[in-house]
Amino acid sequence: MPRDKWDIHLFPVDETHPHQSLNKVTVHPFFRRPSGGLDPSLVQTGWWFPFDKGRTRFSAGLEKMWPNKFSQSSRLVSKIQKIKPDIVHSLEIQHAGYLTLEAREKLGGEFPPWIATNWGSDIYLFGRLSEHADRIRRVLSACNYYTCECQRDVKLAWSFGFKGEALPTLPNSGGFALEKLEKFRGVGPTSSRRLILLKGYQGWAGRALVGLRAIELCADKLRGYRIGVFSSGRDVQIAAELVSQTTGIPIEIIPYCSHEEMLRLHGQARISIGLSISDAISTSLLEAMVMGSFPIQSNTSCAYEWVQHNETALLVHPEDPQVIANAIQLAISDDPLVDHASDLNHRTILNRLNYTVIQSQVISMYEKVLNHRGTN
Repeated sequence: MPRDKWDIHLFPVDETHPHQSLNKVTVHPFFRRPSGGLDPSLVQTGWWFPFDKGRTRFSAGLEKMWPNKFSQSSRLVSKIQKIKPDIVHSLEIQHAGYLTLEAREKLGGEFPPWIATNWGSDIYLFGRLSEHADRIRRVLSACNYYTCECQRDVKLAWSFGFKGEALPTLPNSGGFALEKLEKFRGVGPTSSRRLILLKGYQGWAGRALVGLRAIELCADKLRGYRIGVFSSGRDVQIAAELVSQTTGIPIEIIPYCSHEEMLRLHGQARISIGLSISDAISTSLLEAMVMGSFPIQSNTSCAYEWVQHNETALLVHPEDPQVIANAIQLAISDDPLVDHASDLNHRTILNRLNYTVIQSQVISMYEKVLNHRGTN
């Protein structure tokens, strides 16, 4: 079925503004937002509320006073009853999945076929936490289909009681228009680059501060290099400035930038470092592979389903700065390693991350669910 024949409705789990790239979609927020900058084909429902600062507080008040009408799950039930969708697809478990489960329990046996998609740490980390384990089991027991980014999470879903059909594993980022990205890639081999990128996430999963400590440990080997830290909070920015003062290594805090600019930075980097205690396929890992940067990635992700340790990347413990420092030293001293890895990763990307190929796989996935429904 052609893309323009699909009738797609998006029910947001929070009151964020629709992304400007959305098109040919009907969005169902609690409150409509100004349409400036949005594609003309995007339709917004919901009430009009003129003041941004009061939206969340006002909607929370309505939900508290009339939960059977204004709670998120009640509104989702109402939309499902009105639209009568052929498929309900929840993207992520801890918010969208739990919300969909509430709506399904309210509707009972009238619920459409449900595809539950698992993002990064939805099961791998949260499934080990007592607050979430039972709810995850209920989601996976109730949904009909399940998608995720790696085989690790397929096995985890079975262990949590999933009894439906697991659909093909695909990167949730949707892939890349590879033919358009060459212009963002630096000229020459990866070994000629003198930029090291560090993902700046620090919190319940991210471990950027460990990465900064690793840089500090091997600073004497980094003369002539500069460090770029992206997606960082204030704590990481303070630590980066102090490490730079202590070591004399230039460390730049990269402000929020477009996706194209982020790809351009990976295309200038010799090494891209991403550290977290839990993840699936890190999008920054895939961006590094696309742009020829050598990945140093935490071993608590599904990276091993995309790269080969010691050949196309280095997989490290996210909380061991000495191991990470050793990996950095290897990646800056071994030119053949990073250049050969760039070639091999490029082949992997061509086979597994082409946007048009993934798009056709996603369409086939939906058609399969639709056809299966039609036989029941």
